[in-house]
Amino acid sequence: MTLPFASFIREWREVFRFRSLSPDERTIVFYSEGPESAPHLAPILTELAGALGRPVCYVTSSAADPVLDWDNDRVLRFRVGYGAARTALFATLQARVMIMTTPDLQTLQLKRSKHPVHYVYVHHAINSMHMAYRPAAFDHFDAILCVGPHHTEEVRQTEAIYGLKEKVLVEHGYGRLDSIIRSAASHQRSRAIPSDGKRVLVAPSWGEHALLETCGEQLTKLLLDAGHHVTVRPHPMTLRHRSRLMKALETRFKNQKNFRLDRDTASERSLHESDIMIGDWGGMSLEYAFGLERPVIYVDLPRKVNNPEYQRLSCEALEVSIRPEIGAVAPPSELETIPGLVEKLCADPQASAARLSELRSRYVYNVGRSGAVGAEYIADVAQRVQASRI
Repeated sequence: MTLPFASFIREWREVFRFRSLSPDERTIVFYSEGPESAPHLAPILTELAGALGRPVCYVTSSAADPVLDWDNDRVLRFRVGYGAARTALFATLQARVMIMTTPDLQTLQLKRSKHPVHYVYVHHAINSMHMAYRPAAFDHFDAILCVGPHHTEEVRQTEAIYGLKEKVLVEHGYGRLDSIIRSAASHQRSRAIPSDGKRVLVAPSWGEHALLETCGEQLTKLLLDAGHHVTVRPHPMTLRHRSRLMKALETRFKNQKNFRLDRDTASERSLHESDIMIGDWGGMSLEYAFGLERPVIYVDLPRKVNNPEYQRLSCEALEVSIRPEIGAVAPPSELETIPGLVEKLCADPQASAARLSELRSRYVYNVGRSGAVGAEYIADVAQRVQASRI
């Protein structure tokens, strides 16, 4: 076990090591909160340090961040924790560009540097920006790498309503989706396809009103009783903060041969080895539907609203409007209908895949090449910022 004081010293040493770099070495800086951020930053990072040959700095808060284990001399890695060392690094950052998936820049703990830095936001969900995030969550970024047309419209409407300076909006796409599509193409699902039911992935969001917290046990029982094979994949925050709930679920169904609790949220195995997903308002629903071209059933629980003024925008949140198009919506009072919906939605997988592929093309930019698009923008803006300071 690492003692708190030892961690404190190590984190500050990392900050000093970062500051000792030459300006050219810290031109482009990524910040990652950890394993949750890495999949969204990695496609851009790979392109910059690979095809474009640019040196980059990767600052992370977590020892479990997979990028720390990369074998690439162009990626300089620093682990600064979540405390005072990180706060100080942000406040005094000297770089041309910083790329991050953490919203609420300037409004919460992480502030813009006192030095001129171009801040770029990379989305960690396909979901809309104006309902599930806090007010002003994106106001202090200079550029947004938009997943699709819905993000472009939401930012421009927000700027007009609140009189904000226009940001640079890049038609980027979604790196996590590209990774899922690539892995799906090479992944062979188990040949032992069950003849007595469908493989159902229950992968909701987290929170007081989320699926597992409100009706997860009841839904799991209904699906198992109907003969389906059920994998429950909790949100990482549920695993972290709802240990009693997880223990109760595991204890209840551990002797059921058709039940599995998947705690490895970094793995995509349970996604590939399923026929359909059940969720609520989590971003994984759209990743699953667009990445694997398989349907999703939504349990219609209360919306995740963190911005009380979201309805000032005329556009409906994508995660609200698109639900009937990618599957079905079931009220929590009618959970008993869900096993039948599973059978119905899985009846014609080819037709479902064609529909979801078309929706993906409509709602996501640059499918399959978002990493290159994002890297080209960042390399270009870094070069332009450098030229403007000469």
